[in-house]
Formats: sequence, structure tokens, C-alpha cells
Amino acid sequence: MNYGSETLPLILDWFTNPLVVKVFAVILCTAIVSSVSRRVINKMKGLVESTDSLWDDALLGSVRQPLNLLIWILGVSLAAELIADNHNDLQIPMIASIRYLGFIALLAFFAVRVVTEIEKTYIAKGSDETTVTAVAKLVRISLVITAGLMTLQTLGVSISGVLAFGGVGGIAVGFAAQDLLSNFFGGLVIYLDRPFKVGDWIRSPDREIEGTVIKIGWRLTEIRTFDQRPLYIPNSMFSTISLENPSRMLNRRIYETIGLRYTDIDKVGAIVSDVETMLRTHPDIDIQKTLMVNFNAFSDSSLDFFVYTFTKTTNWVKFHSIKQDVLMQIATIISKHGAEMAFPTTTVHIEPED
Repeated sequence: MNYGSETLPLILDWFTNPLVVKVFAVILCTAIVSSVSRRVINKMKGLVESTDSLWDDALLGSVRQPLNLLIWILGVSLAAELIADNHNDLQIPMIASIRYLGFIALLAFFAVRVVTEIEKTYIAKGSDETTVTAVAKLVRISLVITAGLMTLQTLGVSISGVLAFGGVGGIAVGFAAQDLLSNFFGGLVIYLDRPFKVGDWIRSPDREIEGTVIKIGWRLTEIRTFDQRPLYIPNSMFSTISLENPSRMLNRRIYETIGLRYTDIDKVGAIVSDVETMLRTHPDIDIQKTLMVNFNAFSDSSLDFFVYTFTKTTNWVKFHSIKQDVLMQIATIISKHGAEMAFPTTTVHIEPED
């Protein structure tokens, strides 16, 4: 028996079948349109990058994958309708529903990608990362919820019933997840009040919390301590503790008490005057802020005067460099007047023997 002679006509009949030709033509056109769209987007990329607008970069960077998927969904669904039209008309509404659901998912996917691209661009441009991240998260959550409700409506689920059930269920969830919700609203308050932002150095006198803010999430805030350990703090805690934000300081303070020997009592006035003059002429001292140099105490072993002033910089490293220079100049002034700084001493008086 010659199977080849019988199989070849069947194959030829299958390929010459009008339905097969139509389906093949649809798939081929889909592949061509997909390829052309990718080439067009690649050519547009150079033009878009030459503009200053943020929106065109975000849109073009986000549209590539969703557009390609949309083209294939439309092509495959059209081919499926052609096949169903020749076999079972009841499948056509189901195919249309699947296509519509795919369109909703791709639209949501595209919108979320646009928001993400805009978020990255604004942060790269130097915008406040905390604010941009908060707005982007709220928009993404809104888009996902909207897409979910549209999907339920397409599947025949009553949205009003879902919302009513959500109201009742929300009460139960609220009692079951009080900590989670308190942290969520704590994060929302941080985004609204903005007591700190990503990159700020914060510390709490109430708790052992000090470091640089790395990330502000909806539930936790990540802080990197100065010994490079990650510290994760529930957002609800920030509503119950005092918090300092040294990153927002306008100046840094130099406040030192310096003791002279009692034998240098006649030189104290001149030393205090020269130290004040030095500070007022120092290029890194802010003379618009409080500046005081005063003799203020007869201590047990020293004559104490204090220095109270502010630097122009708030940078921690530069501040210590300036403070070192100020202290070294004070030491030079004391030495110039022939005085010395005091250290704890004890004087013993021995009564003469009779």
C-alpha cells in the first residue's frame, strides 16, 4: 500500500482549504504588523530622546511591549473567530470577551508602565523621591483596582454587590489587621506631612533610632545606621515618638568650655576678646547667628570661659574640620598671651610645726 500517494492529496487539500488560507493570512499579517511596529518604535526612539519632554520618553518606553501583545491578541482572536464561525457560533462571544479582557489587562499594564517610567525620570531629574514615589504608588493602586472592577464587570459580576461586600468585609479585615492598617496609614501620614524623605539623616531621642533613610514603604521604613546595618521601623511608630531631622539644619553649633589656670586671671579678659574677634572674622562662622565668648565660672581647678557660635555649613565632615581649626586658633591665642589651659590640680597647705 502506497501511503505517500494518499497523504499528499490530503495535505494539498488542507493547504488549499479557504479557511486555512484565511487563518494563515491573518497570522502572517499579524507577524508583519508586529515587526513593523517594533521598527517604527525603534526609529522614533532617537527622535524622542532629543526632546526635553518627560512624557514622550515615558510613553514610548512603555508602549513597546503592550502594543506588541495587543497586535498578537487581536490577530489570534480574529483567527479564532474565523475558525469558530465555521464550527460553533457560540464560541464567538467567548472569544470576544477574552479579547476584551486582554485589552483591559494590556491597558492597565501600559498605564502602570507609564507611571513607573515617569517616576524613574522625575527621580533621576532630582525631584523629591519621597513625594514622587508616594504619588506613583497611589496612581498604580488606583489603576489596578479600576482594571479589576472592569474585569469583574466583563465577567458578569455585579460591581455594586462587590462594593457592598467590600464594605462589610472591610470592617472584619480592619479588626483582623489593625497593625497592618496602622502602618499603612502611618506611611500615608509620612508622605503627607513629610517629616523626612529618602536620603535624610534622622534620629529619635525616645528610641535607639539613628541613620539615613533608604526607603519609605507602605508598611516599613528602612534606615541604614552609621555602622551600615539595615534597620526596619513600622510606620505607625513615627506617630508615637519624637523625631529629629538633622538633615534640615541651617547651621551646626560649636559649644565648648575652656579652662585657664588661676595664675592667668589677669589675662582672661584679653584672651576672651581675641577669641571673639577671631570668630567674627572667621570665613566659616555665621556671624548672623548667636555668637558669644564669655568668662562664666570659677571652677575648682580652672577659670572657665565658653565659646558659643554656629558654622555656615551643615555638612558633618566639613563641620568637624572647621571646629578643629577654631579650637587650634583658640589654643594659639592662649599661648600668645603666655597663658596655659588648666587641668585638675590639688594644692596642699602644710602648717609649720611649732
